[in-house]
Amino acid sequence: MQVAVVTGGSRGIGRETASILASRGFAVIVNYAGSDGDAAQAVAEIEKAGGRAKSVKADVASSKEVRALFDEAERSFGGIDVVVASAGVMKATPIADATDEDFAHQIGVNLRGSFNVFREAAKRVRDNGRVIGISSTTLALNAPGYSIYNATKGAIEGMVRVIAKELGGRGITVNAVAPGPVETELFMRGKPQEVVERMAAMAPLRRLGRPGDIAGLVAFLASAEAGWINGQIVRANGGIA
Repeated sequence: MQVAVVTGGSRGIGRETASILASRGFAVIVNYAGSDGDAAQAVAEIEKAGGRAKSVKADVASSKEVRALFDEAERSFGGIDVVVASAGVMKATPIADATDEDFAHQIGVNLRGSFNVFREAAKRVRDNGRVIGISSTTLALNAPGYSIYNATKGAIEGMVRVIAKELGGRGITVNAVAPGPVETELFMRGKPQEVVERMAAMAPLRRLGRPGDIAGLVAFLASAEAGWINGQIVRANGGIA
């Protein structure tokens, strides 16, 4: 039995990723930070479909809690083969208006959180496993308001390329997916409808991405067929950039 840990697995892209991996035979640890109800529902849906899953609460910004998350995955299912670091936060704020709290929160969850998860994955993922991070196409768009967010995602891309070389001797691949605008709660929160429509129109496909568009790519990178893809940032943005 293969085992996957999906951080941020109770909502959005993470939840869809957990569902697809479970449908492909993985036992899945659904990590979440705040919503017990969403996590329980995600697990229930997987189990109803015949899969195996368990929800584990942990704040990825805490190295102690991330260690406990991986401990629980090993206790529950015997080991770890795939790690998807999809927990993240986003707040668009012009740099002149950004607060210390804005900076600390995004750095804490997106960057420190990815670091904590990558570090444990490097120690715990079994040989020939997969580690997948989440970057963003905002790095290519350079949209005003995203300086802090882009800083976190640029750092994630840099880490992925290095860790791929560090773990390659064990047959472990390390990649990241960089979504464009995706219709999730995280993306939609606080955006006027005209902004959403304008961003959807930027893509040649004339729509926002859907969680399944990204989760399907993550699931491919987690598969045996993706064994020769390593150290890459895969853009999934409908041609927006």
